[in-house]
Amino acid sequence: MLFPMSSARLSSARFQAGIAATLVGFLLVPLLVANAPLEKTMGIVQKIFYFHVPCAWLLMLSTFVCAGGSLAYLFAGSESGDRLALCSAELGVLFGLCVMVTGPLWARAAWGVFWTWDVRLTSSLLLWLMLIAYGLARRYGGTGGRRLAAAMALFAAADVPLVYVSVNLWRGLHPNTKTVSSLAPGMRLPFFVSLVIFSALWGVLLALRMRVERGQARLVELAIEIEDAEGKSS
Repeated sequence: MLFPMSSARLSSARFQAGIAATLVGFLLVPLLVANAPLEKTMGIVQKIFYFHVPCAWLLMLSTFVCAGGSLAYLFAGSESGDRLALCSAELGVLFGLCVMVTGPLWARAAWGVFWTWDVRLTSSLLLWLMLIAYGLARRYGGTGGRRLAAAMALFAAADVPLVYVSVNLWRGLHPNTKTVSSLAPGMRLPFFVSLVIFSALWGVLLALRMRVERGQARLVELAIEIEDAEGKSS
């Protein structure tokens, strides 16, 4: 007789399938990017685009998820929301670092400088720094550190729309938001596949980090239970 798979085993199987699909995708993406047509002005340097833009998208997504978890913690006292906020903020810092590295490399080839105080660049840097500040507030903010960090996450989320629309509202060097829709046909498939695979990687990393955070929370609970049991026995 076949027994139904437990929810834990089913969750583990889905997690492993997600990892496998992501790994296969990262084997496919370099081939698609390598075979994508060269941009006429920048040439091969433009291929940073296939890495830079998905990382920027995940920086913004991480910020919104962090803000959502922070709202749940601030107004409902949700510990799981607080853990989600922390894990997504850490991923935001990671992918934001990728944005801050690939952006200047691309700028140096396209504009002749590694950095200029363009509105898009400045607001993106501010967003990344606010996520770093979120982590610092949690670690060093004392008893009210988590609530302070949660409030900072809401301010960071308010910056995301500015990051997105800044290139349309203010004239600058950075390409506007119509760049993706105006891609040549041969560039669209590599870009969207890269976007999907990077998003899948983000999901896998978030699930893995959440598992670690839940495990740590359970260890704290067990330690408290052991202390209580020892206190009663003595």
